[in-house]
Amino acid sequence: MTPPITPLPCLRDNYAYLIEAPASVALVVDPSEAEPVLQALARRSLRLGAILATHHHLDHVGGIPGLLLAFPGTPVLALAPDDALIHGVTRTVQHDEIVPLAGLSVRCLAIPGHTLGAVAYLVSDGSPPGALFTGDTLFGAGCGRLFEGQPADLHRSLNLTLGSLDGSTPVYCGHEYTEANLRFARAAEPGNDAIPRRQGSVEKLRLQNIPTVPFLLSEERATNPFLRCGEREVRGFVGAGADDEEVEVFRRLRAAKDRWR
Repeated sequence: MTPPITPLPCLRDNYAYLIEAPASVALVVDPSEAEPVLQALARRSLRLGAILATHHHLDHVGGIPGLLLAFPGTPVLALAPDDALIHGVTRTVQHDEIVPLAGLSVRCLAIPGHTLGAVAYLVSDGSPPGALFTGDTLFGAGCGRLFEGQPADLHRSLNLTLGSLDGSTPVYCGHEYTEANLRFARAAEPGNDAIPRRQGSVEKLRLQNIPTVPFLLSEERATNPFLRCGEREVRGFVGAGADDEEVEVFRRLRAAKDRWR
């Protein structure tokens, strides 16, 4: 099952996430700023039980020092090699390790590509499917840039590691990029009717300033071009030939998205 989760808007378009655990404790994912987290904890009369960092970029971990000042000794989790670049890390997790925290189960999944030590967290109360926190690796209808890894790394992280999870898994990503990503997805696969349907739903949410998270992993399989590199239209969009492997299609697609305006 999925514990109560609150998206906390931070900076310009980031999300941190407050995960409520038993006994008035909360876990926090990717606190780019301390103050929104501290305010949310105070409103709910919660204490901070742990910080989960998906990767080392400052717009995901910049609030950790301030949170540790308010809650000294709080565990901070990260995956190597990103752990060495994040303030206050107390536990370096391993791929597919399950960490019990504050009465919740946290499964750690290595998803290199955006950074070498990017990690997703699948958080539950012990029953499936749980909630998946993907940082900047999997976005709504998109994926992160290749800052450190290779195309094969990110393709594997998306399509095998995350793609193997149950389609009913709700996904919480690091940024509010879904609306823009869907415009690119529609250009890449104009014959996919699921994309404009999703666009309509997302536009209604954004007009009301409602987050597009969570979204289901099954939605990504249906509309995210980076999970659909075997589809004819996606391959044609990047000029891939019949002999080109999916990783090559992915590489070209990511390069096209980097140039997209």
